[in-house]
Amino acid sequence: MGATTSLAVVLDGLSTAGLDTGCRHGVPWYVAQLGGHLVGALADFGRPLADGLAQALDQVAALHPGCDLANPGTPSATVSIVRAGADVLDYLVLADSPIVFERGGEYTVKTDLRVDTVVPELRAETQRFATGTPEHAESVRRMVAAQRLTRNAPGGYWVAAGSGEAAKHALTGAVPLAGVQAVAVMSDGAARLVTDYQVATWADVFGILRERDADGLISAVRDVEATDPDGRRWPRFKSGDDAAVAFCRP
Repeated sequence: MGATTSLAVVLDGLSTAGLDTGCRHGVPWYVAQLGGHLVGALADFGRPLADGLAQALDQVAALHPGCDLANPGTPSATVSIVRAGADVLDYLVLADSPIVFERGGEYTVKTDLRVDTVVPELRAETQRFATGTPEHAESVRRMVAAQRLTRNAPGGYWVAAGSGEAAKHALTGAVPLAGVQAVAVMSDGAARLVTDYQVATWADVFGILRERDADGLISAVRDVEATDPDGRRWPRFKSGDDAAVAFCRP
C-alpha cells in the first residue's frame, strides 16, 4: 500500500499456492517494487492512471530480466488506485480489490471480478474441503494452476504482472469530487465482511473505519473469521486472507 496527500494505491499479491513462478524474487518483492514505482509514476498529475501503471510494470520487469516473466505464475498483484484532482477522483481497478465511494449515504463499488468467471468447477471443488486440510490445499493448487492458464490472456482475467500490457485491461473512470464524503481502497481480504461473509453493510464498514481506522476494520474481519476457522460456513481459499485498507476523506 502507498499513499500521498492526493493518491492512494493498494496492491494485493496473488498466492502462488506453492507452484513454480519462474522468478527468484517472489511475490513480496514484486509487490514492494511495483508499489514504489507506481507512486513515482503517478506523481505526474497529467499522466492517466493506466499509463502510470504500464510504466511501473515495465520498470519492474526491467529489474529482473533473468527471471522467466513469461511463466504463467510469474509474481503478480491486484491493483486499486484513487487519485484526487481538482474536480474529480480518478480511479483504476485491475482484479478484485474494490474501491468504495461514499456519497450522501450511498455507496458505489468499483471492482473487477473477471477472475470469478474462470475455472468455476475447480473453485467449487475447493469448497468441499475444510480450510487447512491437505485435501483443501491440494484442491487450491489445482485451481491456481488452472487459473494461471487464463491469467493475462484473452477470455481470462487480468492482473499486474510481467509487462505493461496488463494496464490496457484495467477498469478506469472518474467520480465527481463534489459530495464524496469518503473513499475506501481495499484488498479483497479487507472487504469480506460485506462481499463474502455478508455480516455487514458498506455503511457498517465505513462506520468502523471512522471509529477504529483501518486496523479496526481488519480486526473485525479477523474476529468473524475466527468463528469459522475451517471454512465450513464461509468456504474460502485461506482461513484469513491478506488485508489492507486506505481510508481517504477528501
